[in-house]
Amino acid sequence: MGSGGEAVDVHEVSPEAWRLLRVAAGYSQREVEAAVEDIMQAHISMLESDTRSLSEDRLEHLFSIYRANLTDEQVRALVVNF
Repeated sequence: MGSGGEAVDVHEVSPEAWRLLRVAAGYSQREVEAAVEDIMQAHISMLESDTRSLSEDRLEHLFSIYRANLTDEQVRALVVNF
């Protein structure tokens, strides 16, 4: 991915944008749980409902999985507008 996804500070991604990135990337919460080691569906749910965040390493890993399936423009649009 080009600079669009790499320039995003994962700590500034809103809960709604996290959910939209996941859906746009084609993942359900259960699929994320299966794809990311040591993450549970509850972690994703809490991140997307703004009741809890994840460690920086997990946020970066999660973001890299989502952006691998999206274009720079899609990532930018979701993060900037939501």
